[in-house]
Amino acid sequence: MLKYILKRILQMLPTVVGVILLTFVLFNVVGGDLAAIAMGKKVSLQSMESFDEQRGLNKPLFFGTRAKSRAYEDQDFSEGAGRWRTWSNAVYSAESAAVMLQPKSAFSPIAFKLNPDNDFEWTISFRGAGTLAGRELASKDWKTEKIRFQGMEDGGFSTEKDTLEIRRLKLRRVVKNPFDSQLLYYVKQLMRGDLGTSESLHQPVSKLLADGILPSLSLTIPIFFIGVVVSISLSLVCAFFRDTFIDRFLVMFSVALMSINYLVYIVAGQYILAYKHGMFPVWGYESARYLALPVLIGVVSGLGSNIRFYRTVMLDEMYKDYVRTAFAKGVSKPRVLFVHVLKNAMIPIITNVVIAIPFLYTGSLLLESFFGIPGLGYLGINAILSSDIDVVRALVLIGALLFVVSNLLTDICYAVADPRVKLK
Repeated sequence: MLKYILKRILQMLPTVVGVILLTFVLFNVVGGDLAAIAMGKKVSLQSMESFDEQRGLNKPLFFGTRAKSRAYEDQDFSEGAGRWRTWSNAVYSAESAAVMLQPKSAFSPIAFKLNPDNDFEWTISFRGAGTLAGRELASKDWKTEKIRFQGMEDGGFSTEKDTLEIRRLKLRRVVKNPFDSQLLYYVKQLMRGDLGTSESLHQPVSKLLADGILPSLSLTIPIFFIGVVVSISLSLVCAFFRDTFIDRFLVMFSVALMSINYLVYIVAGQYILAYKHGMFPVWGYESARYLALPVLIGVVSGLGSNIRFYRTVMLDEMYKDYVRTAFAKGVSKPRVLFVHVLKNAMIPIITNVVIAIPFLYTGSLLLESFFGIPGLGYLGINAILSSDIDVVRALVLIGALLFVVSNLLTDICYAVADPRVKLK
């Protein structure tokens, strides 16, 4: 078995790499402007640039030697003058789709002071004469040039006697190592065990996860084990009394439980059991007594679907040949159910149980939020509401990795539960 486990771990490595890449793409590519999401659009460009630099977002995405800078937003004047309209020495012409810098003008379009340790590059499409970042520009026809300068230099424009027309202008930070990308930065960060820093709480994400994992597990583990034991037991009762009043009643009871919204359980439990009768505390995480009501709600709310699923599994086994053979040999009904049927039904039970294990880590979002339990579910909800990117990304990544591990655990459990399953 050890050989099989090691082999499966090696086979999991490409999947883990794929999970990391998928997480990177979801947040760094599809997610949009992370700085704007986390900080809002009304913060200064320099603050957003600092956010990008702290998280490696000011680098090329996968590979390259040029990266965008928030000091200047790419401008194509065929789409309009943009913020250049506010500059008195720049006149926009819709006919030529360009801005014209008047003679004896001097100004810098750069929004804030550049990092003096970095090199930058202007790409400009122009005609006329003038200087940009101290370099001479002169052309009677439209021409595109790249002008490289250091962050400590003046990267602005100036004109003397002539005018300078500009059609397109963009600024890039020069990256010396083409492999120094956002992806490489993210991978190095994960290898160091650094999951980032919470923008709203100003704490390392790893510390927040370590602080929240115990409250989450103290809630989800009891719900998980009690729910599994109770639902399997009731499904066996259904199979034992199949087609009787007890079986039909439990089926109706399950359907009723499934039909009630999760929030109804929470609100009703808090109002009736906690507020009206004072049987449980409503809010907090001070002792096991504070977990009793959320655990009860978590178990009851999940019973309906679990009983229906496990009942179907048990009844599928009840109509198989080995059960009829056992009955023909005179084996008692309880022994057939609890020894033969339950054992042979373990494969789908294990599948359903193990697939729920990763959710134990993430906690119960609604229960933790409504009962004030400082777990990972509560942390995740607050991170989403406050657009705390690093926290959300860490929760998604670790949850996905746990699913990968749970697949290995499922195969091992199959072999333990059913001797017909061979680990090869």
